[in-house]
Amino acid sequence: MNTPAPRDESHAGKPSRKERVREELRNYAIIAGYLYVCFAAVLFYKSALLREEGMNFLPHGLALTKALILGKFLLIGEAVGLGARLHGSGLLRVVVTRSILFFLLLVVLSVLEEIVVGWAHGHAVAQTLAEFEKHSVYEMLSVSLLLLLVLIPLITAKEFTRALGPGGLSRIVDGSSSGKSG
Repeated sequence: MNTPAPRDESHAGKPSRKERVREELRNYAIIAGYLYVCFAAVLFYKSALLREEGMNFLPHGLALTKALILGKFLLIGEAVGLGARLHGSGLLRVVVTRSILFFLLLVVLSVLEEIVVGWAHGHAVAQTLAEFEKHSVYEMLSVSLLLLLVLIPLITAKEFTRALGPGGLSRIVDGSSSGKSG
C-alpha cells in the first residue's frame, strides 16, 4: 500500500507549514527592519535637535522595540485581511485606503499596548491614558503623520508585489525583467 502518494498530491502546490513559517518570519524581518531604519532615523534626528538644546537623548532600544511591536501589529492586520476587499480597485486607491486603515490599526493597538504595559506596572487604565496628556497635540500629530508617511511606501511595495505576482517586483527592481539577453 502506497500511502505517501495521496498525501503528496493533496499538498501539491501548497506550501508546507515550515515554508509558511519561514515566509512569515521573512516578511516580519523585512517589515521590522524597514520600520527600524525609519524609526532610528527619526530618533537620531530628535536626538540631534535635543543635543543642540543641551539634552542627551538617544534611546538605542526604542526604535528596535517599536519596530518589532508595530511590525507584528502590521502582520496581524494582514492576517485578518484588513483592506483586502479593495484589491479590485485602482492601485492608488488601494494604497491610500490601506495605508489609512493600517495607520488606524497601529494607533488603536499601540494605545492598547500602552494600557496593557501600564496595567502590568500596576497602573489603572485612567492613569495610563492620562500619560498621553503629557504630550502636546503637536507632538502627537507629528508622530502620527510620520507613522503614516512611513506606512505609505511599505503598503505601496506590498501592493506592487501583490499586483505583479510572486517575484514580479524583485524582477523589476533587480533588472531581470528587462528582456535583454545576457
